[in-house]
Amino acid sequence: MSADERIALPESGSGGQGAEAGIGAIKNGKDGLRQMLREAISDKPFSELSAVTFDQRGVALAGEAVLDALHQSGFDLGDFDAVGALTAAAVPLVIAAMHAAASQGKPLDGFVMDFVYPSIKGPSIRGKQVILLDSWLSEKSYVQTSSLVTLRNGNELNLDFSIVEHEQAQVLAIVTLIGGLGANGSTNGGVVETAGDETAKTGKADSAHTTDDASFVEVIDTVNDSRHAVPFIPVFEERELR
Repeated sequence: MSADERIALPESGSGGQGAEAGIGAIKNGKDGLRQMLREAISDKPFSELSAVTFDQRGVALAGEAVLDALHQSGFDLGDFDAVGALTAAAVPLVIAAMHAAASQGKPLDGFVMDFVYPSIKGPSIRGKQVILLDSWLSEKSYVQTSSLVTLRNGNELNLDFSIVEHEQAQVLAIVTLIGGLGANGSTNGGVVETAGDETAKTGKADSAHTTDDASFVEVIDTVNDSRHAVPFIPVFEERELR
């Protein structure tokens, strides 16, 4: 891959021209990724997005786009220690985010959820702050590579959250390459709410790391039934790709 195809955030202390070039590269890269995703899901109700995440250019763009989406939501690289795949389809995203972070001088660990024996696969995340990733996460019920993940009832997300909490780690946010909240962007199940809603007002999410119009997924710890509002960050809304 040529240097021109890479997206890189401008280094701190760079001049105005460097910053403008960095912002332009991010925008152009995201536009290219948007087009690749639009083609990948054309005429398909659901896709694991392998045509994009296993493409040499697509996966690089996706890794940078994930970090950029986190940055736009108030999460900088120094705020988290590891990224984890909710499903096998998200493993390329984890690797891509790790490489994108390394290119900016920040090492990140990666892991994947293990549903055969409820735990994680990868380096220990004990005491760490983590971001959970998926390729396509919506209210629709789709059987993905390793689990059933939905936002409507949240059963699988509850298990994911409980596993991470059992590892004594903290989930800061859930990021998905494509996110859908329903046909018209609604939240029929009441699981996803905006920062201005009651879920955010209860202080269950770290408002210092989210924007005013952020969405949240309410997850329930299956061990102690405690409820937590976790920021939900889609890189692209499903409806903008249709």
